[in-house]
Amino acid sequence: MKARCELCGREGRGISSFLGLCPGCAKKPEAREIAKEAHRRSLEDFGLGLPGTAGRACGQCANNCHVDEGSRGTCGLRMNDGGLIRPVVGEKAVVDWYYDPLPTNCVAAWACPANDELARGKKNLAVFFYGCTFDCLFCQNWHHKEGPRHLSPQRTVEQLVRAVDKNTFCICFFGGDPTPQLEYAFRASDLLLSRAEESQKVCWETNGSMAPHLAEEMLEISARTGGTVKFDLKAFDENLHYALCGVSNKRTLDNFRRLGKRAAEDKNTMLVASTLLVPGYVDVDEVFQIASFIAEVGPEIPYSLLAFHPDYAMTDLGITTSSQAREALAVSMKAGLKRVRIGNAHLLI
Repeated sequence: MKARCELCGREGRGISSFLGLCPGCAKKPEAREIAKEAHRRSLEDFGLGLPGTAGRACGQCANNCHVDEGSRGTCGLRMNDGGLIRPVVGEKAVVDWYYDPLPTNCVAAWACPANDELARGKKNLAVFFYGCTFDCLFCQNWHHKEGPRHLSPQRTVEQLVRAVDKNTFCICFFGGDPTPQLEYAFRASDLLLSRAEESQKVCWETNGSMAPHLAEEMLEISARTGGTVKFDLKAFDENLHYALCGVSNKRTLDNFRRLGKRAAEDKNTMLVASTLLVPGYVDVDEVFQIASFIAEVGPEIPYSLLAFHPDYAMTDLGITTSSQAREALAVSMKAGLKRVRIGNAHLLI
């Protein structure tokens, strides 16, 4: 069945029926209301809602939710409790973790110190935070949305710290996204850094939507431990970013620029970027814009291009092809980046 763009009326393959916008129209300001309705439906399926405009301001992320007394923000993990915005589960987090033997398959592994000989035989503690500040219709890991609905699984900071042993070389906070529950990640990091034993590298994978002071604290923790901060840059065009993710990308780009400047001054940490090649929507021109932005921040910043497979609300799109990936790789280098790779080439067709 061919999908139809609700704005221009065009029908054909390569249009997400759930979004209802062709790639060209998704970049138009007048498409905002159509995209907003798609995200309302997406969030509603998990008991979540669009960012509120009345009540106490949260300030944790770019959504800038205003939350009524007793209600939650759009992430479902932060609430207004007597006029104070706090995590819904208090001192705990909706989080789980598992061990990954090194060298791991994480997106930043090819450029990460954890891939060197010192890490052989050790492991990474992959800390998965449920929930997110974005609503990516192409999400390849969408089951994180079940966490805010059920507020499970819940873990204490002490449980996380006990999971770190002498063979744990590094810890990666990812998800979903760590942003809604950063207080928990910061407390865990502080406890780990205060221990007498040799500290582990602390890394982050994030959409970069958090408040600027929180982004700087993330980088500071990674700098102290020699870890990595990886930003997932979904799109460069703001209207396209909203259509795909339900949020503006201004905060993400500002934070990336800010941390890039800090990382350049402190060689003990590394900033990394990645982009999912969503067929039709995140095309070669879009990748060139993203890569040009990264190159302005720092041409040596490692950049991974990731293959898309149909998932979540965009199951009617195709898989990224080898030719699309190669073209994206070429334009990224043309934009001035020196360290670019295709991150999950085994998915390409």
